[in-house]
Amino acid sequence: MAVVVSAPGKVLMTGGYLVLERPNAGIVLSTNARFYAIVKPLYEETKPDSWAWVRKLDVKLTSLQMGREIMYKLSLKNLQLQSVSSSDRNPFVECALQYVVAAACATFDKPKKDELQKLLLRGLAITILGCNEFYSYRNQIEARGLPLTSESLASLPPFTSIAFNEDESNGQKSKPEVAKTGLGSSAAMTTAVVAALLHYLGVVSLPSEFSGPLEGDSVAADLDVVHVIAQTAHCIAQGKVGSGFDVSSAVYGSQRYVRFSPEVLSSAQDAGRGTPIEAAIGNVLKANWDHERTKFSLPPMMTLLAVGTSYLYNTDTPPCCRITYRIRIRYRYATDTPSIRILGLLGEPGSGGSSTPSMVGAVKKWQKSDPQNSLETWKKLSEANSALEMHLKTLSKLAEINIDDYKYIIIKCSTVTSEKWRDEAPEPNQLEVVKALLGARDAMLAIRCNMRKMGEAAGIPIEPQSQTQLLDTTMNMEGVLLAGVPGAGGFDAVFAVTLGESGSNVVKVWSSINVLALLVREDPRGVSLESNDPRATEITGAVSALRIE
Repeated sequence: MAVVVSAPGKVLMTGGYLVLERPNAGIVLSTNARFYAIVKPLYEETKPDSWAWVRKLDVKLTSLQMGREIMYKLSLKNLQLQSVSSSDRNPFVECALQYVVAAACATFDKPKKDELQKLLLRGLAITILGCNEFYSYRNQIEARGLPLTSESLASLPPFTSIAFNEDESNGQKSKPEVAKTGLGSSAAMTTAVVAALLHYLGVVSLPSEFSGPLEGDSVAADLDVVHVIAQTAHCIAQGKVGSGFDVSSAVYGSQRYVRFSPEVLSSAQDAGRGTPIEAAIGNVLKANWDHERTKFSLPPMMTLLAVGTSYLYNTDTPPCCRITYRIRIRYRYATDTPSIRILGLLGEPGSGGSSTPSMVGAVKKWQKSDPQNSLETWKKLSEANSALEMHLKTLSKLAEINIDDYKYIIIKCSTVTSEKWRDEAPEPNQLEVVKALLGARDAMLAIRCNMRKMGEAAGIPIEPQSQTQLLDTTMNMEGVLLAGVPGAGGFDAVFAVTLGESGSNVVKVWSSINVLALLVREDPRGVSLESNDPRATEITGAVSALRIE
């Protein structure tokens, strides 16, 4: 029987750069853009010649969107993996496969290992599918002669194929052109594959519905195993040990996150230097994973909807919003319930988007060259991040205490600009809500200010001037709580949070300067066991559920 598992994409709202170092925290929210992994036996029965443990396991990896099918041989003796049918590789799936089998071998007793052997010798068929929201489909929309609108995006079939490049010399199709939307597709894919394989092989039992950490029970323990193996596979596959917030949100959902100590992965790194994979993964599972995660969600009537846009400015675009750099950008951004909206401006990879590793390297170089000033900026940025988190939590508490006053203020403030919000609060309880809203807004302004200072000192465009002008314009609109650059910043994205029904107005204004709304919203669920193949039920993130305005 096939096992179908999904894992969400992410948006890092606060903690850019700081989250790389303990004990700094970041607020990361999971989205309804989900990656799916489907695992089932490759053969109906065990192959007649597959009687010995030393035989090799047949594995077929299929990515229909990419038009790829790769056959592998996995040695059941040393867990070495060999591609036998294609020069294409997927290091994330490859590491996931090796480490999951190693985890099973390291944790199972003799009877379970015998059952594992029988199951594996039937081969593995792995299919991966990413919701349309992970990719830019601008070329397909234009090829269909459709306008660049949300309705056009919604008209695309679920899991639409990625466009292929044309080789001008011979007219042949070559590798797919993949323009991503910055929602963490590799982390979501790795997590989905790891979780599906672990569940299929009987190492864990996944929940079918999961909306937050379930401390102290078997579900939490199983999710911790998924997290450890997914973090390990993702780090080794990408060749560096990142903060891991993207994988953590893919496993557990929206959260406040503090990274793990990189040393916990030393055993896995040794696997490439002679240590048997089974022993290395066994040590990783026993290591002291000291990451911290706390359940977090935005207050009522403030729902993270999306991040991601592609920008294309016309010559008649208002000067305040023109990008003056020589770059090529595409459109994505998000809409849904009218409470809070995320708008994103993302550069096309390889065509003007920002390189996070190089930007991080520049910041680290600045920290070494100017430790005193960098420490001061770092401290102020950390304080602003904490302030934003505090004000958002305060708003959640105020909503619990008096939901009527809370709703009244959110609706009233959604119709006017921020300087008039105090005028909408005649009662003390209502004024408390307004103070928290303005506090959150001021905290975001402080975050942006210190991110700009850091970028200027490090010589990198963390919040480029073109982004600053766009963000300022957005924050001056009615009902906009805050706007900023997510994660490491650069030309990759911007986001905005709006109140009540005001998001529809933001959509119209951004559309007037050629910003296309992507259909993404917040979904607090982490990894989840699905009951059906998503292609059969036409699950595609927000496309099937979103109300276009």
